[in-house]
Amino acid sequence: MTKTIVFKFGGASVKDASALKNFAEILRNRLRRNMVIVVSAMGKTTNALEAILKLKIDQKDYSSNSANLKDFHLDICKELFPPEHRIFALLENQFLALEKRLQGELTKENYDEFYDAVISVGELLSSKIVMEFLCLNDMVVLWRDAREIIATNSDFRFAKINWEKTRERCKYQLIPNLEKFPVVTQGFIGADEFGKTTTLGREGSDFTAAILASCLGASAVTIWKDVPGVLNADPKKFENTTLFSELDYKQAAEMTYYGASVIHPKTIKPLANSRIPLFVKSFLNPEANGTKIHSLESFEPIPTLILKENQVLVSFKVTDFTFIEESHIHRVYEELRSLKLRVNMLQISAISISLVMDSQPYHFEKLLERLKGLFEIRYNEGLELFTILHPEKDSITPLLDGYDVLLEQSTRNTIQFVRRKK
Repeated sequence: MTKTIVFKFGGASVKDASALKNFAEILRNRLRRNMVIVVSAMGKTTNALEAILKLKIDQKDYSSNSANLKDFHLDICKELFPPEHRIFALLENQFLALEKRLQGELTKENYDEFYDAVISVGELLSSKIVMEFLCLNDMVVLWRDAREIIATNSDFRFAKINWEKTRERCKYQLIPNLEKFPVVTQGFIGADEFGKTTTLGREGSDFTAAILASCLGASAVTIWKDVPGVLNADPKKFENTTLFSELDYKQAAEMTYYGASVIHPKTIKPLANSRIPLFVKSFLNPEANGTKIHSLESFEPIPTLILKENQVLVSFKVTDFTFIEESHIHRVYEELRSLKLRVNMLQISAISISLVMDSQPYHFEKLLERLKGLFEIRYNEGLELFTILHPEKDSITPLLDGYDVLLEQSTRNTIQFVRRKK
């Protein structure tokens, strides 16, 4: 049997009608049986849905936001499909279901579960449109609901994979389909044992592709991006970037750990364990080689710049003139774990614990509330975490011009700055 290959397309590759036409052209000469096509929500749909949730929890009117999101998808379909095509009825049903869900009660206590049920609509919409558009262009594919394949626990927004059950479903539900047709499915989403929708963490579609590849014993995964491959810095934020023609799994994992956005952090491990190569290619230049991530015997480290924005620096200072002990660290981490707050940088002094994390307002408020009796707490928001891997010492100073550095941490191969513009 021909080995499965997995293609993953991000939101930028399906962001509008012209992007979808390009998407179809990429697949036209590549589409075959035993291919899984994983798609993200179109363009900035996830951001738009998050904005709707923010308005709802703030008890503000979100109806115009919801109408704009619907019009965004309808306008794309009007460019691609004849007026009588069934895609319009499918979209209408999806938005009716979304509106019904949004009418439910949303509180800070049920926010994560509510979030997953609403945010998943983006991927369901895009995958339906993609499937119908390919079929309209004589490329027959099947649509599968990822929630019937990707089994997770009930840890909403950061669901953990039930690997045994997911492998079983791939074997008995997905492989029989793949032997006949290519399959289109959604990234980022799964379902718990009760059938409730879960998500795998922001930008988790890459991880979906890796999960399916691992469970199907795929020969390769290709992630299609709006960049030439994996670069040593984000070209939207830095000049004179360098393309990696190939990377070792460990190099790629290190980059994603510190926040490189080109690949989701959890993507590398299942592929490395199964020795499945990962290709990162440009949907703007599909014939170019891109970057191949696989096992390398040796590699030359290249200075790599990683910038995480919208960060919070919070310091917990003991109030009774004692020093920081293991019990203090343990208590802080227990609360971080229960609130699903990931620490991007940690620094401990004699009397304080300083953490840098992504901004998650509701969860952060809970963290402060739970720990305010134990510590004196101070924090700064709207910061950047700037990480340099394998730094060249002479090049660091210019990168900090125009910034105040609030916190600095370095090892032999890594230096990190928490910074804000002056």
